[in-house]
Amino acid sequence: MPKSPDLDLRLVRYFTAVAKHRHFGRAAEALHITQPSLSRQIRALERQLGALLLDRTPQGTRLTEAGEVFLPRAKTLLHAAAQAAAQARAAARPSRITIGYTMGLIVTPAVRELRRLHPDADVRTSHVAWNEPRPALLDYRVDAVVTRLPLATDGLDVTILYGEPRVLLLSRDHRLAGRGSVTLADIADEPLPRLADPDPAWEAYWRIDPRPDGRPAPDGPIIADIEDKSELIAAGEVVAIVGGPPLVNLRPDITSIPLEGVEPSHVVLATRAGDRNRLVSAFRKSAKALLTGSRAPLRSSEAAGGPAGE
Repeated sequence: MPKSPDLDLRLVRYFTAVAKHRHFGRAAEALHITQPSLSRQIRALERQLGALLLDRTPQGTRLTEAGEVFLPRAKTLLHAAAQAAAQARAAARPSRITIGYTMGLIVTPAVRELRRLHPDADVRTSHVAWNEPRPALLDYRVDAVVTRLPLATDGLDVTILYGEPRVLLLSRDHRLAGRGSVTLADIADEPLPRLADPDPAWEAYWRIDPRPDGRPAPDGPIIADIEDKSELIAAGEVVAIVGGPPLVNLRPDITSIPLEGVEPSHVVLATRAGDRNRLVSAFRKSAKALLTGSRAPLRSSEAAGGPAGE
């Protein structure tokens, strides 16, 4: 049986960069190395594997059949190596914890209490994108995240901290602006924005799709980021459902109204399943006692929540 090659992870990373950019020059620039050096490294990897991975053409670079097969495995290999390193670092530093939080959620009281109770611990905080809590935990970028449901929970321990009402964001010129509250019947025909590549559970929850009567939620434009969503709301082209009490500090042409007759959203603490870090357990206790519904003030660029909701 032939001996398996001892792959150099640095070379594997170089290959994935070329595969991403489909161009040696752009990949070399992203990697901060010279193009001739990158070419030599890729040839060395191909010699190790005994297979041509990339076809170089005047128009750019494309993956060979072997390259197409190797690419997803290369990404898995790099991810596993990064995760192994992160786990080793975490085991070597049991007195360190990084606490994540998503947009509009305050963790300060629980973090302050954790630092008071464990003055020798290295307690850090890190903002996490609305769609990144689970990857951030499983990649060991953070050790705990305060975020909102829905959330894929496999591999995680999830503790509900509190519920918060859902509200409707709409233009100040909208026909419903100024009401004390609205219902789903009031917005039965109002389009809601969609994501280009949505998480189905997240999209269904924040669009309330389908509605209780089985009707689909009206489709609005596909958006890529928060600013697009804010602009569409302000222009009166869509409305959006978000979590939390009626908001202040919105951009001046957007307002919010309580949405009645729908279940509240839930703010949760998520950690890796079975994590034995004593600081994780201590933070969970502080979070359950002290995180009871405060909301961070939003900048105008955050007024519309995550791209689809939150």
